[in-house]
This record gives sequence, structure tokens and C-alpha cells, in this order.
Amino acid sequence: MSHACQKCIHPDCAAEYDLYQVLPKCPACGNLLDIIYDWDQLRIPSHPMMLGRAAWPSGGMGAISGVWRFGDLLPFAPLEKRVSIGEGHTQLRVSPNAAAYAGIKKETFRLQYEGLNPSGSFKDNGMAGAFSHANMVGAKVAACASTGNTSASLAAFASASGLMRAIIFIGDGKISYGKLSQALDYGAVTLLVQGDFDDAMARVQEVSAREGIYLVNSVNPFRLEGQKTTMFRVLEGLNWQVPDWVVCPGGNLGNSSAFAKALYELYDLGIITKLPRIAIVNSSGAPTFSRLVNDHGLKWNGGRVDDSIIDSYYAKLDADNVKASTIASAIEINRPVNLKKALRAIDRLNGVALDVSDQAILDAKANIARDGLGCEPASAASVAGAKQLVEKGVIDRDATVVCILTGHQLKDPHATVAYHSFSEEDLAKEYGRFGIATSKYGNRPISVANSADDIVAKIRQTLG
Repeated sequence: MSHACQKCIHPDCAAEYDLYQVLPKCPACGNLLDIIYDWDQLRIPSHPMMLGRAAWPSGGMGAISGVWRFGDLLPFAPLEKRVSIGEGHTQLRVSPNAAAYAGIKKETFRLQYEGLNPSGSFKDNGMAGAFSHANMVGAKVAACASTGNTSASLAAFASASGLMRAIIFIGDGKISYGKLSQALDYGAVTLLVQGDFDDAMARVQEVSAREGIYLVNSVNPFRLEGQKTTMFRVLEGLNWQVPDWVVCPGGNLGNSSAFAKALYELYDLGIITKLPRIAIVNSSGAPTFSRLVNDHGLKWNGGRVDDSIIDSYYAKLDADNVKASTIASAIEINRPVNLKKALRAIDRLNGVALDVSDQAILDAKANIARDGLGCEPASAASVAGAKQLVEKGVIDRDATVVCILTGHQLKDPHATVAYHSFSEEDLAKEYGRFGIATSKYGNRPISVANSADDIVAKIRQTLG
């Protein structure tokens, strides 16, 4: 290879392909691809404090991208082909209330808040990578299947850059209005597929291959290169001190796969001297990864994953007509496309997989918000998962823990308002199918008469 190539993750294949080929999967064996770099040909700063200072091309949008300022660590795209909408200006925040809820010392607990991205989720990090590769190969149309956040990000990049049209495949009725409104407002062609996300994902892959449309879902290895940068910002926020644990939501497993790749690349380069452990947290309404790992013994096995275990599990889902069903719509996925890369992640990072109830997710979400960090339900799976692992003794209470918050609160405001304002009877009626029956941490609005005296009395009563 030159300085970089696409390479099959299966060790018995390991086929290599040019960067300018558009290949969602390995043509030789059908497995996923990685972007691999010949670091000896690339000039990487030897001291971590020098990372994150890559130049933006002259004549660009005038703002430094929080993705492309780490261009030294994802050097697949020429400067003039890199695309940005100002993504990656996100924060590593202290969160005393969420720390107490999870049972971890507040001094060692942090939340990485990706909801500050332009379209409101971490997907903008990955889209900067995928869209830049699409720009490299001259794509004119890009497509994705989405539970909402990917569609919002693709639509935003397409409209802001003016480089290509966006087509979005969404499971009919499987998206919150907060996310659908973005795709529609940004002008994307929006297709409501009669089925769930897994159906939409299957169709978008078929149609993209048939019509030569550029696919930006996280099966695309260039998208995961952009998503690596969340971990660079976490380490930067910790002065390049590696935490004991990184905890992230599961879903399609792109983030966990990208984070692991980022960490072991840094480790192999000698930029960090140890690796954290990783916890990948799903909703119990979409528990494929945790069930395969914990109940069926699925392992990375040096890249020789036992496909028969996966096939048997999926066949049972089909036979029993089991569909993913969770209030955390961003991770409502039964067939995660990055399953094998996530197996590699927990193998390399001594990780764990688990699932948490939707009730636990909403309770965690309410506690996160008390520290001024509003997130969508799927994001809160990370804190709910950390709490469960502390209670089981897997995570020490004084461990350094970073939980990833993947999306903004306004992505799914209906669930938030319902949790805080519905009676328990109405909450169970609306969300009982997800196992939600109570709002222990609810903050109910107070009805008052149209009278200053009455309002003052209520305020005094409430504040004490």
C-alpha cells in the first residue's frame, strides 16, 4: 500500500483495496473493511500535546473542525477534499449528580457531550469522514438508513456543502419528530420504508449497490475514521491521561468500534501507554450484542468469528418475529452492522457487553439533566450501564470513568416531557410496552391560577 488502504478485517482474507474504491464490504469475502495506515510514511507528532493541531486548508470555511484538526490521525483525505460543517466542538464535562447516581466518585467521573455537534449528535464526526471520502471519489448522491441521527447528519452535510443530494431510508413510524424534522427541513429525499431499521438498512444497501449511490452508514469504514475523534477529544480533555473505563451506547456499534480503533492506534504509536476498558451498553429492548456475547459465547477469536452463532440467533429472531423495541430509538437495532468490529473492541480492550432496561435509561437521563446536560434516551444508556456495572462490582467506585452522551435532548423531546409531566397511569399507558411505569426523578410542572398571589404562594411552597 501507499500511506493508507482499505483492508479486510478477516485474517484469512486480509485483502487490500485502494482508498478511491467505494466498498461497503470486502468484495472477496464479504467482511467489513478497516482503513489502515503506514504510519512510518506519515509524520505523527511524538508528543500527545501536539496532536489536534492539523491545518485547515486555506480558503476553507474559516472554522477549525473538531474532526479535521486531528487530521494527522486520519490522513486518508487530501486537505482540499475534506468537508466540514463545524463539527467536533464538543465537551468533556464534570457531572456530580450523574456521578452520584452511578455510584462513582465525582472527581473521577466525566461525560463526553456529543450533543453539541451541528446536527445534535455524534454522527457529524463520522459524516465528516464519510462525506470527505465521497467528495474524493466524486459522488453526487449519498444515502443512509437511519433511526434518525444519521439522516439528520447526512441531510445537514449535503445541504450545507452543496456537493451532493441526500436520500434517507427510515423505518416507517420508527423515528422521532425531532430527528425527522431535520431531514425534511434540510431538503433530503426521505423514504419511509414499511418495516423497521433493519429492513431499511437491508434496502439501502441493495439500492446503493444497484444504483451506484454512496452509502454513509457505519458499515462505511471512512465514517468510523471520523468517529475516532471523539476519543481523541476525551483524551485531550483528560490531558492525555487514559481513563480506566469508557462506557458508550451500543446500537449499530459504530462508536465502540471506532473508539477501540482510535485507542489501539494511539497505543501502537506509543502516544498512550495503556488502554482503558470499554463497556458497550444496549437497551434490553434491542439486546443483540450483549446476548450474543454473554449468552451465546460469541468471540472475536482473532478475527475468525463463528458466523453460525450469529446466523442462528438472527434466524431465531425471524422465526419468532422479534423486532427491536425500545424508547431509546437511536439504538433500536437488532442487526448491528459493526458487530464483528465491536467483538474486536471488547477483545482488545478487555471490555464487557450489557443491556439495561428502558426504565433505567430514563431514570439515568433525568439525573444527567440535573447537571445541565440534556441528552436523548439512547445517550443515557451509558450512565445506566455504568451504574449497573458499579453495582455488580465490575467498575470500582473510584475508577476514572468516561460515559459518552451521543445526542442532544431535543432529538426526542416527547419522551422527556412524558417522563416529567405524565401521571404514572398515563406514563404506563403511553410507554408501558417499554417497561416504563414510574418517573422517580420526575420534575412535574405545577398548575397555578392566573393570579400573582397564587403564583407567589406556589413558588414559596415549592422553594421552601
